[in-house]
Amino acid sequence: MAIETIKVPDIGGSDDVEVIEISVSVGDIIDVEDTLIVLETDKASMDIPSTVAGKVTAVKVKEGDKISEGAPIVEVETDSASEADSPAETKSAEASETTAASDSKQDTEQQAPAEQPAAASASQEVDVPVPDIGDAEGVEVVEVSVAVGDEIAEGDTLIVLETDKASMEIPAPFGGTITNVAVKEGDTVSQGDLIGKMKTAGGEQPSQSAPAPAPAEAAASQAPAAPEKPASAPSASPVTAASADVETINSGDVYAGPAVRRLGRQLGVDLAKVKGTGPRSRVTKDDVRNYVKNIVSASQSGAAPAGGSGIPRPPAVDFSKFGEIETVEMSRIKKLTSENMTRNWLNVPHVTQWDDVDITEMEDFRKGLKKEAEKRGSKLTPLPFLLKACAAALAAEPSFNVSLHHDGQHLVHKKYIHIGVAVDTPKGLMVPVIRDVDKKGLWELTDEVNALVAKARDGKLTPMDMQGGCFTISSLGAIGGRGFTPIVSSPEVGILGVSRAQVQPVWNGSEFVPRTMLPLSLSYDHRAINGVDAGRFFTYLASVISDVRRLLL
Repeated sequence: MAIETIKVPDIGGSDDVEVIEISVSVGDIIDVEDTLIVLETDKASMDIPSTVAGKVTAVKVKEGDKISEGAPIVEVETDSASEADSPAETKSAEASETTAASDSKQDTEQQAPAEQPAAASASQEVDVPVPDIGDAEGVEVVEVSVAVGDEIAEGDTLIVLETDKASMEIPAPFGGTITNVAVKEGDTVSQGDLIGKMKTAGGEQPSQSAPAPAPAEAAASQAPAAPEKPASAPSASPVTAASADVETINSGDVYAGPAVRRLGRQLGVDLAKVKGTGPRSRVTKDDVRNYVKNIVSASQSGAAPAGGSGIPRPPAVDFSKFGEIETVEMSRIKKLTSENMTRNWLNVPHVTQWDDVDITEMEDFRKGLKKEAEKRGSKLTPLPFLLKACAAALAAEPSFNVSLHHDGQHLVHKKYIHIGVAVDTPKGLMVPVIRDVDKKGLWELTDEVNALVAKARDGKLTPMDMQGGCFTISSLGAIGGRGFTPIVSSPEVGILGVSRAQVQPVWNGSEFVPRTMLPLSLSYDHRAINGVDAGRFFTYLASVISDVRRLLL
């Protein structure tokens, strides 16, 4: 039997995630994929499954704990070691028959030469490939952190990769000596490409190197150790570590490694405001510490403002002197929304345009599909029409399908069209993202929207469900109102606000006729989009909403 520790896998870069449920206890027999614990972030809850089958011998967490990727969850007793033991025990029996030794001295004399081949086999040259780095292909090597002859430990950084959205450090899957480096700065690599070769450290040989025949006592102690660690290191460890090191660039993220980002989070430092002094302006730990030291010095000297972003904090008010009150803590999602809205409002120079769009024909067409929708067991709302119209407008006016690069000097033009939809849930506002809207039909969009809205309201959205949007639609729908100013969700540069449609008299040149008019508000980031571009986008959007036949052109 072997004891295996199951750790928190890649959870999308979230740290200090709360454990809200423990699904197993000591003594339980579990299978692969059985739920161990349930975690809840600011935006979603997720089940963490078991990667092995066996008996739970220890539970390392409890409800209410805050854990991050790599933290131990449970220890499981598996029977995988028994298979590893059996060859060793067979060889041990054969050795015993040939030697016919009965006293402990002879056992000891035979054990020493048996252990030497095992130790010798522990040192061998092993290829180290690029692990799972998501869907990225042809990723640039921006830094090579080792050289031939270097002695490194498991987890030490080998190379640093950088895409247009993330930087990641590729760790060593085991300890040893670098014997060959197959890449250099400026190369592009993909998953499976050779990074280099390592001579493994003693005791960390790959699982295929079986130990030499030894007495039963030596086999029982050595057999589990040889396959157990390398079996997990080359396959699972690099993937998890690489995934953990990937940090999406949004809201001002900069070129920095995971350890620096972790230090920044611990100290509450926005790394976008820290000047990097490392290679290629890479932010180092010293840069973060010096930044904090300067702020503390300025605060103590009275030079720092009382509030964030140079804005004085509002004064504290004792509301209880005016009457009875109750203070209720905001939910995590409401806190996160508050922080995001404040950051976006302070950093994005907003411009908002309003217009009323005639959707009479669109509504007639939609209502004509009502029976067909009922047969499909779905409900066709105006939202799929708006999604298709916005996708067509983003394709026609690509100036809206961009993001500002974190360096402030470039625009990132996106070749895909993913649109977020704001959803009101019991826990707060969530924005799931519909992917490849331009490639999907109305019925497919209807089914996907309904499924994501239900998932959001049940609190089952994953972080990936809410990432990658190019544009957002925020609808007040039947709630009411003639218009509002939606706040741009950076790093996106545009958002469409939809208010309640009303039948109004519209002059057609000879008389007033009743038409269904939909108030729309378009907010955009004036750093990336000019008013003329926005005018073209809004005009085209209104034309395809008014006459959905234009979507076929």
